[in-house]
Amino acid sequence: MARFAVVSSALSKFFWGRVMFKKSLFWMVPAVFAMVLAGCGKDEKQAAPAATPAAPPTPAFSKIVVGLDDNFPPMGFRDAKDNSIVGFDVDLAKEAGKRLGVPVEFKPIDWSSKEAELNGKRVDVLWNGLTITEERKKNIDFTPAYLENRQVIVVKAESPIKAKAALAGKIIGAQEGSSSVDAIAKDPAGKTIKEVKKYPDNVFALKDLEIGRIDALVVDEIVGRYYMNKQPGQFAILNEHFGTEEYGVGVRKGEAALLEALTKTLDAMKKDGAAAEISKKWFGQNIVK
Repeated sequence: MARFAVVSSALSKFFWGRVMFKKSLFWMVPAVFAMVLAGCGKDEKQAAPAATPAAPPTPAFSKIVVGLDDNFPPMGFRDAKDNSIVGFDVDLAKEAGKRLGVPVEFKPIDWSSKEAELNGKRVDVLWNGLTITEERKKNIDFTPAYLENRQVIVVKAESPIKAKAALAGKIIGAQEGSSSVDAIAKDPAGKTIKEVKKYPDNVFALKDLEIGRIDALVVDEIVGRYYMNKQPGQFAILNEHFGTEEYGVGVRKGEAALLEALTKTLDAMKKDGAAAEISKKWFGQNIVK
């Protein structure tokens, strides 16, 4: 009996030991499992890749189509060698496009219909010696002026016309749709002129001046001096003129993003000397405002 009691006691301890061990496992397993999950979650959080850096902002436009008169040297015209469009304004536009990271396309247009071309969305900007006027501001937004200009009076070198008053009763040429026409109309001397003959471009007007079909030509000084340098001794510019004006880039109303981008870019080009270098290339000096 004693041996039986001892054995029974041992079996009892063994049995209850097993039970308690299983109970312990019952409560330990969920706890361990939870700890494993928590550890995995922490590792996954640490292993998560860093967020991709935000892409730099892109312009609200993918291309800039520049409307221009391709017979308006030195601002924009055809190279005699390969017929490509070149010029001071062309180089400015190319540099601006490069800085903005967008291609620039040059589209020749009828300059007398420039506002219709712009507002009809056939071009994005007018960039070709475009004079800033109050009348044009009603239909076009402008960048700040980047160049100053005068409306000069060009005559043949041997012409008897030496002053603005001598234009009375004479036939004067000007490019159709240009600020020259407006300048003549606003000046008291314009009232005494016999006729203002309008031309599609200044090249034809200068040819007519050369052969005597007109008595004088009112033209942008920059253009006039460019042609005079090509034909030294052929023409003369009077001391008097039809007023001073400023050039700006014309942008369609409502295109605030494009206007702001061009304004900031032109300002940067003036400050870092890029605009000055382009000016020296075409004019021999920096005339950028």
